[in-house]
Amino acid sequence: MRQYKYVLDEKDLPTHWYNIVADMKEPPPPYRHPVTLDLLKPEDLAPVFPQALIEQEASRERWIEIPDEVLDVLKMWRPSPLYRAYRWEKALDTPARIYYKWEGVSPPGSHKPNTAVAQAYYAKKEGLVGFATETGAGQWGSALCFATNLFGLKCKVFMVTISYHQKPYRRIAMETWGGEVVPSPSTETKVGRDILARDPETTGSLGIAISEALEYALTHEGYKYSLGSVVNFVLLHQTVIGLEARKQMEMAGDYPDIIIGCAGGGSNAAGLIYPFLKDRLTGEKPNLRAIFVESTACPSMTRGIYAYDWGDTAKTGPVVKMHTVGHSFIPAPVHAGGLRYHGMAPTICALLNQGEVEARAYHQNAVLEAAEGFARAEGFIVAPETAHAVRAAYDEAMACRESGESKVILFNASGHGHFDLGAYDAFHRRELPDYELEDERIREALKDLPRI
Repeated sequence: MRQYKYVLDEKDLPTHWYNIVADMKEPPPPYRHPVTLDLLKPEDLAPVFPQALIEQEASRERWIEIPDEVLDVLKMWRPSPLYRAYRWEKALDTPARIYYKWEGVSPPGSHKPNTAVAQAYYAKKEGLVGFATETGAGQWGSALCFATNLFGLKCKVFMVTISYHQKPYRRIAMETWGGEVVPSPSTETKVGRDILARDPETTGSLGIAISEALEYALTHEGYKYSLGSVVNFVLLHQTVIGLEARKQMEMAGDYPDIIIGCAGGGSNAAGLIYPFLKDRLTGEKPNLRAIFVESTACPSMTRGIYAYDWGDTAKTGPVVKMHTVGHSFIPAPVHAGGLRYHGMAPTICALLNQGEVEARAYHQNAVLEAAEGFARAEGFIVAPETAHAVRAAYDEAMACRESGESKVILFNASGHGHFDLGAYDAFHRRELPDYELEDERIREALKDLPRI
């Protein structure tokens, strides 16, 4: 009898996070100060992040222990299941063997609580009042409100305006967990007021929302800033996904030839991919392919440049070397709000620059077409962001059908799309636009990069 689902026991939950920097041939270039552009010192981050997270950000240790208090919360839904997509394989008539890690089982419905819980724990331990943060589609904001509520902390969320209006149920979920949510740009910060004065009709961006959250955290006593992607400590926390998946692939008697994840800042993709990529970096699996998938509306990896840039629109946060389309870039209002970030995680960018991983981009109609086919075969309706990974898995499975090769494909189904049905509705009605991004818009946004 076929085995569709591979489930681990609580005792199999990873006890340590994996830090890929320990195995990289060259670590990412160091961060720079947002004002002086000098090398950033750990103490420069003290007003922004809890101290334990700053230490994890700078760590070169391969394994970092997960606190028991964090594991106790993760056990609410972890380990998450791994599925073999037999029905989808049959529908595609492909010899490929397709697996997916299902992160939609968490209370907020995505992978995001894996780091939100850890960050809330460290904030509580440090004696903070609460966090300020940004969110695009609302997945991260939901996760942090869920986590801060469990640890008795407050949470202020700046939600990108277009997503605030597209996804009201995400806002309601955040408020149900005790969060305070405002559309970004807002009138609550100087940067928000300045941007609204220039463009009252702006749809917003993650870069703007980050600037507002940073300003709020730095001007409210007892608050610090929480980030849901991009930085090393966030990707570190997400490696529980891939560490579980390794055990589950062993249960299935398989090992991936191709691993795939959608990437806005890169956290869910890295969370699945990094524990496997370790084998490529150490020479055990030199032919392993890792694919990070982004939106054509914000194609930092596929059309941006690898350069130092600010992480936010107002130039408040650290300057990092990454693939970027420019900190002032405002992406088109696609439904995959979590992929509307101008940059990418520095470790992913360094690996991409070193030729260790691949990147590709898709339009939103193509990804929802694949996601609908996946839903009809496997049952799960995935988020528009996750649909990008589904599309890449579809294309790789079709390539196997053409070549006759039976490759093993593993992708991260990073979250459900129950609050994103408006995107599917627009797709069904053929009202979903594919935005063509002109080179001139990228060139214009790249004019203001720091000179380093």
